[in-house]
Amino acid sequence: MKEAGVRPQGQHGQNFLIDLNLLDLLVRTANLGPNDVVLEIGTGLGSLTGRIAQLAAGVVTVELDPRLFALASEELAGLANVTMLQQDALKNKNTIHPAVLEAVRQKLDAHPGSQLKLVANLPYNIATPILSNLLTINPVPVSLTATIQKELADRIAARPGTKDYSALSIWMQALCAMEIVREMAPQVFWPRPKVHSAILHILPNPAKRAVLGDLGFFHEFIRSLFFHRRKFLRGVLVAAYRDRLDKAAINEILASFHLPPDARAEQLDVKTLISLAKAVQQRL
Repeated sequence: MKEAGVRPQGQHGQNFLIDLNLLDLLVRTANLGPNDVVLEIGTGLGSLTGRIAQLAAGVVTVELDPRLFALASEELAGLANVTMLQQDALKNKNTIHPAVLEAVRQKLDAHPGSQLKLVANLPYNIATPILSNLLTINPVPVSLTATIQKELADRIAARPGTKDYSALSIWMQALCAMEIVREMAPQVFWPRPKVHSAILHILPNPAKRAVLGDLGFFHEFIRSLFFHRRKFLRGVLVAAYRDRLDKAAINEILASFHLPPDARAEQLDVKTLISLAKAVQQRL
């Protein structure tokens, strides 16, 4: 990068994983094979991309920075199974960019019987919307393996009643199983971030997805509950559905769950919140 006159851009969350053992661990955790099509967000200089391409049927890799895209293009030249996109991976915070999804579908169509996986050293500033939104695309990846901020990994895996438990925790856990594979100190990246990182391995579960039913409603439901996380659950529900449910209906729903008047959403486990969302939706 020095020879090319290129510096990492903080606004793009550019921190390069320079410990090659950890780069190999990331790839091993993804358990790639010839039936896999891989989406990588954040090509960087292409070092992870090259490893993935040796194992997978095809790779779609996305890089926003035109300078890094040019350098990676030289590094990856000759790899026929790699499609490089120079653009934002997100259309907006709630949507993966259609051009990215189209490139992925073309790869999947070119390899009948293949399955989609995410493998990425995710830029910190987009890790949350990337992981969250990939659970709603078609087809859903069979796994997501990524380096992210340790703080974000803790939030995703948080348990009820803890400070990290949030709408994101519930959304991810309601749809997936997950494992924090390895924590990583700042010195394994260049430039060194001010935070610790982690390799997170996520396995979307079709059975869990089927239990949820209406994904859109559930997503909005839990976001509403945690918008004022310290408020009592009854008051939050009354405010969120004031135009569609009266207080008596809310009281009946909460009573059916044997929840006390001072119950808060942050105290409830994922299973209870799924059932509560369905009970509310049935009364609307």
